[in-house]
Amino acid sequence: MSEPIDLEQLETARREWDKTVLTPALEKNPGRDEAALRTASNIPLQPLYDPTSDNPATYLERQGFPGCYPFTRGVQPTMYRGRLWTMRQYAGFGTAEQTNARFRYLLDQGQTGLSVAFDLPTQVGLDSDHSLALGEVGKVGVAIDTLRDMEALLAEIPLDEVSTSMTINAPAAVLLAMYIVVAESQDADWSKLRGTIQNDILKEYVARGTYIFPPGPSMRLIQNTFEFCARKLPKWNSISVSGYHIREAGATAVQEVAFTLADAIAYVETALQAGLNVDEFAGGLSFFFSAGSDLLEEVAKFRAARRMWARIMKQRFGAQSPRSMTLRFHSQTSGAALTAQQPDNNVARVTLHALAAVLGGTQSLHTNSRDEALALPSQESVQIALRTQQILAHESGVANTVDPLAGSYVVEALTDEIEAQAHDYLERIASMGGMVQAIEAGYVQREIADAAYTYQRQLEDGKRIVVGVNRFTTADEPHRDLMRHDPGLREAQLARLADVRFERNEQAVLQALRALRNAAEQPGENLMYPIIDCVRRYATLGEICAELRRVFGEHTQPGVV
Repeated sequence: MSEPIDLEQLETARREWDKTVLTPALEKNPGRDEAALRTASNIPLQPLYDPTSDNPATYLERQGFPGCYPFTRGVQPTMYRGRLWTMRQYAGFGTAEQTNARFRYLLDQGQTGLSVAFDLPTQVGLDSDHSLALGEVGKVGVAIDTLRDMEALLAEIPLDEVSTSMTINAPAAVLLAMYIVVAESQDADWSKLRGTIQNDILKEYVARGTYIFPPGPSMRLIQNTFEFCARKLPKWNSISVSGYHIREAGATAVQEVAFTLADAIAYVETALQAGLNVDEFAGGLSFFFSAGSDLLEEVAKFRAARRMWARIMKQRFGAQSPRSMTLRFHSQTSGAALTAQQPDNNVARVTLHALAAVLGGTQSLHTNSRDEALALPSQESVQIALRTQQILAHESGVANTVDPLAGSYVVEALTDEIEAQAHDYLERIASMGGMVQAIEAGYVQREIADAAYTYQRQLEDGKRIVVGVNRFTTADEPHRDLMRHDPGLREAQLARLADVRFERNEQAVLQALRALRNAAEQPGENLMYPIIDCVRRYATLGEICAELRRVFGEHTQPGVV
């Protein structure tokens, strides 16, 4: 067993090394540009980290042990030694049948969970035959208009055995209702359904724009799904608070942590205001983060987020259950980091991102495909992306020990710094009245825009290097076989939608829609139940959302300067 470190002796030796070795060396050779020696969040990196960088008096309080408060080192005591992360490749395009074929292919290739991408009309609650859906049907995800589409999407997939994530926000309650009704048709027990709806509307106002209703009614729908899932779907995650899209919009790692946790705080407060007990619903909260190229900062970001959330839930909201304090998260490799130039370089980037997510303790992971900067991923590219996860899991050795970077002085120092800077953001947001008020004032949007501008200037000035884009470029790009959009799929989707409208009991549909509108006019009513009734009668997504629009109105984003 090694001798305990004498910190006083070490500090003396460190000062001597700084004076006699490091400083003269830097004077002779200053080395790389200072901007390149900072993290992506602009945190300066010291030349060396060692035990003198840490505070031993508070070390255990800040780091703890895996599976124990404050969960800095992971939410499970055994992590991947007990069970690997869920390999959940994001997929969705064209018709429900096409996406179902991709799902079953991925499951056959060893994927362990589903992740559904919806097209833009579905994301904003419009049917495929709406005039605003023209040119967008099935383009960036699968088109889901009615229960019949969801039935085709999930055909031959046992929903009580497979975990499913659905990236849907404004109409999340409707898509969840469709999923539940399909599960019923399989005789699946609701209590066995596992998965997640993203359901994170606040980040839509900040970063993506697929909102429908104003913040107040949107928060009511989230509140309703919290209550419904807590009581009817105990294994379902009722929200995935998403930092991913905040990061993709240009935020730094620090901002990703801060704004994501600020959103989560707002959701918890909303649920508490509805009379729910914190330990009744908090275990159903999950998170979604980006995994980027700055490996050490990304690992530290995940550690900082876990620690901050544990303290927020325990100290601010009085949570008693350890599950309520655990920040469980899905991660996706950074789409914004992928390049159209030299696209095969993206395989290396995605591997690096995935390694950061695994070293950071993710619970599930999607790896992007090499051609996603050019088009929807081809089947060959999707297989390479999945194989990347499998190689990390089974060949790299990083899954064989709990918290592989434990004791890394630089990672732990970066964790402390990210937490401190994110905490400053949370205090500023609190002083504005909370995240909803900060968003309405345009504060969050401006911070992200400023960060994106700063990073873009660094790229253009050559202070940040992106291989193949502003350094190590080539004149000619190789031809690549890309996945092509089927121009006939819109007509096929419209034909199915017309068939559903012709075959259903129209009177029953109108009755269910009227009941939904009446419930929406009563603030205390949980809307999940009338939405499920509408879905069972084959009301369309657009019809359901139209009834809610009549009561709630539509959100118009204020200009942000």
